[in-house]
Amino acid sequence: MEKLSSASTENPVLLYTLEGNVQGLQSIFEDPSDVHHEQCSKLLLEKDLLGRNPLFIACILGRSDIVRALVRYGANINHQTTRGYLPLHCAAAWGHLEVIKTIVDLGGDILLLNFRGEKAYDIAVRYNKTDCADFLQWAEARLTLKNYISFIQQTMSDPEKVQGRLHKEDKHLATNSCKAKIEWLENNKNATTQDFVDQKQQLESTMQSVFTKLNTPRAESGKFKR
Repeated sequence: MEKLSSASTENPVLLYTLEGNVQGLQSIFEDPSDVHHEQCSKLLLEKDLLGRNPLFIACILGRSDIVRALVRYGANINHQTTRGYLPLHCAAAWGHLEVIKTIVDLGGDILLLNFRGEKAYDIAVRYNKTDCADFLQWAEARLTLKNYISFIQQTMSDPEKVQGRLHKEDKHLATNSCKAKIEWLENNKNATTQDFVDQKQQLESTMQSVFTKLNTPRAESGKFKR
């Protein structure tokens, strides 16, 4: 990946990003008397020749504090260039683990793909950034478990899907199983990637009988066999 292109040095947001100057950014965005304050939103979104705004540059340079500041002032953590690259892709390519952790903490989408169909994890693998790849794999395993819990909860709350198909015991099983996994997530901050995989498999096994009932076609009413 290209590191930096000939971005305009007339953009003070970009300059403070390059310098790692959080206080300078704070002045632009929070001080009405700052000469650049009225244009702060425009400056935040200004792109270089490759379609990257200052947030991308902060990720390339490994500046977690600047990333947090730019997002706080309105930068889209999941903004993609025309080729589909995210700030997260850039951080992964340059091996900045702390920036990756910051982006994930701020809600960065670890599953979005670039034009080559690559997630940030794939980028980290391609550039041999092993620690970054390991963390992204861990984050995806955790997200997969969370998403499966949400899927179960949404399914159970949809009357059209569950009415007449499940007994009260089935609903209680689903509710209690999700609650148990949520508590497990809260109480196991140091869980490994394999731990998340195992927990999801356990939940799938527990829910198998419930989803079998939900996927069984309803008997057609008003018809009888001769």
